[in-house]
Parts: sequence; structure tokens; C-alpha cells
Amino acid sequence: MNRKTKRALLISGIFVAATLGAFGLSRLKPPPQTRGPVNEAPLIEVLTLEAFDADFRIASQGTVSPRTETVLSAEISGAIVSISPKFVAGGVFARGEELMRIDPSNYTVAVDRAAATLAQRQIEFDGAEKLRSQGYRAESEYASAVAALAAARADLVNAERNLERTSISLPYDGMVKAKEADLGQYVNPGTKLGVTFATDFAEVRLPLTDQDLAFVELPGASEISKSGSVEGPPVTLSAVQKGQMRSWQARIVRTEGVVDVKSRVTYAVARVKDPYKLLPSDTGESALPMGTFVAADISGSKVSHVVRVPRLALRANNQLMVVDDDDTLRMRTVDILRSDGDYVYLRSGANAGERVSLTTIETPLNGMKVRTRQDVIENSDEKQRVADTERN
Repeated sequence: MNRKTKRALLISGIFVAATLGAFGLSRLKPPPQTRGPVNEAPLIEVLTLEAFDADFRIASQGTVSPRTETVLSAEISGAIVSISPKFVAGGVFARGEELMRIDPSNYTVAVDRAAATLAQRQIEFDGAEKLRSQGYRAESEYASAVAALAAARADLVNAERNLERTSISLPYDGMVKAKEADLGQYVNPGTKLGVTFATDFAEVRLPLTDQDLAFVELPGASEISKSGSVEGPPVTLSAVQKGQMRSWQARIVRTEGVVDVKSRVTYAVARVKDPYKLLPSDTGESALPMGTFVAADISGSKVSHVVRVPRLALRANNQLMVVDDDDTLRMRTVDILRSDGDYVYLRSGANAGERVSLTTIETPLNGMKVRTRQDVIENSDEKQRVADTERN
């Protein structure tokens, strides 16, 4: 056997051995695992609806303003001769306390003159009355004396009233909002002297929509007409002061009785007692300055057996994705009773015990099969328990 023949036999032997080895290795490889059909239904998270008694709250906002505000104007003419140190913007004064005085000299003289005239007219009247009783004076002369006496009395009353007007005070405890006149200034009747307001109460006008009015019990016009104001629902006012959120308690006392023609809202008026906390109190509330912009949380009415749904579950056109017992998706239109920032309260369209989808599906269809996370978790736990049992 020559050399070429040996080489050919060697190559053939190597090829045969490699083929047999590959065949043997392929026989040793385990068969591929077979997988069942894959469930491609969307995986969603569901919420089971519950019914409960809802205590609705109405949100509004407004600006704190005084219940009583006065624009002070001079009633007489003269120079201002004294001003109270409290008559400055922010000054607090008591009821009847003198805030300003106009020079009373001329008005004191006028009172003395009117008093002297009255005394003279009284003497003339007494003489006319005596002569009339003796028959020496005509009735016309007596009537003239009576008229002169009455005019003298009126002049004295007017002079005394003008003298009182030189001292400017107010019939309430209050605070000065603005000062418009100063010491030495000459004023005439009608000259603006300043602006003050009472500190016993503050008020906040709260706009309410027609939908809000359905959930709050406001005082009626007949109730308000009897006393001017009534105790309506409580209100919590809140605002940021010095970097902290503060709150104050108030009450709805009346409505303005008309619908605003521009905004189509009705204004309810909430009243706060002692906003500047000038009276002894144990509430711990801070002062509520006039002009503060506050948010209002009004206690509304209660509705029993209402279904609440998270806002994220509601789709366009007031639709919910309801999941049946067989994990089938059903699109359902609901009737909304009320909504807030987090939830939607339903009047009809969904019942307690039903499941709704909280997961957004791009193109949901009626009858679409879905998988719920709860079912997947339960099935996974069951499979794990079976596997553990088989291993044991």
C-alpha cells in the first residue's frame, strides 16, 4: 500500500469518526421543552367599588374685608387743632374715643349767642303771654312771640350740635385704615379725614356655583329678613402667614340673594369673630388682617350610599372600564354626582362590588379579555405551592 492510499484511508477514517461523534452527541442532548399557549391579554390593576356615606366639602376662596367700614368726613369747617396718636394707619381705638378735634372757638361762641337769644325770646314770650291774658295783646302778636321762642330753641340745638361735631369719634371699637388729614389743616364740610373699620367682625365673600349650591345648606331670604343674619354651615378659612399655613373658623351668615350676571355665581358671606384677636380668647388662632386672600372649606351636606371612583379611572365622556367576573372588559357611561381633585362620586352607572380598571388601555374594546394583577399573583402563589409540594 503506497503512501497516497494510506493518507486517503486516514482522512476517511477521521471523517467517519467525526460523523459518528456528532451523531452520538446529538442523541445525548435533551429534547426542547414545549410551552403552552401564551396569554396575551392586557395585564391591568382593578379596584373593587364600595358604597359609603359621603360628607361633601365645598371649596371656595375670597378676600377678608371689614363688616363695618366708615369714611370720615368733616361736618363743619375749621382748623384741626388736635389729633389722637392712635389716628394713624393701623391704630386701634375704642368706642367713643376722640380721634380728632376741629377748632371749637367759633362754635362755643355760637352756643353762647344762641343761649342769650333764647333767654331774650323767653322773656318776650312771657310778657306777651301775660298781656294776652289781660286782653292787652292781640293774638297775632302772641303767635309771633311763640314762633320767635321756638326758632331760638332750634338755633341753640343747632349750635350745640355743631359744637359736638368739632370732636370726631366713632360708635365702635375699630382700627384706622387710612389717614387723610393732619394737624393744622383747614377743612370744610365734606372734606375726607380718613377711613376706619370695626374690629368686631370680618367678612369674606365666597363665590359658589350652581352645582355647589346643591351640596350646601345656605340661609334663606326669609330667615335672614327676620334677624339680618343666621348661623349657617361652618367654614374653615386658611392662608399662608409667615411661611406657615394658618386656619380660622367662620360661619356662613347670609347670601347676597342675587346671581352675578357676569360670572353666574352666588356669593355667600362668611363671618369671622374678632379677626385681630383683640379680645381674650383660648382658640389659639392668629390675627386675620383685612385684605388677606383665604381659601375656604365649607361644610356641605351628607349623601348616603354613594359610590366613589378615583379620577384616574374615569375616561373621556364619563366612561369607566368595568371588569366582569370572567375578566371581560365592559365600557360603561356613568352619571357623576360630584367630583373633587382626587375622586369622582357617582349618581348611577356603577354599583358597589363591581371592579373597575385603574390601568390605562390605549384602545379598550367591549368584550376584551384582560388579566388582573390580583389573579396573576394568586396563580403564581398557587403554582409555587404545588411545586413545593411535588418537591417534598
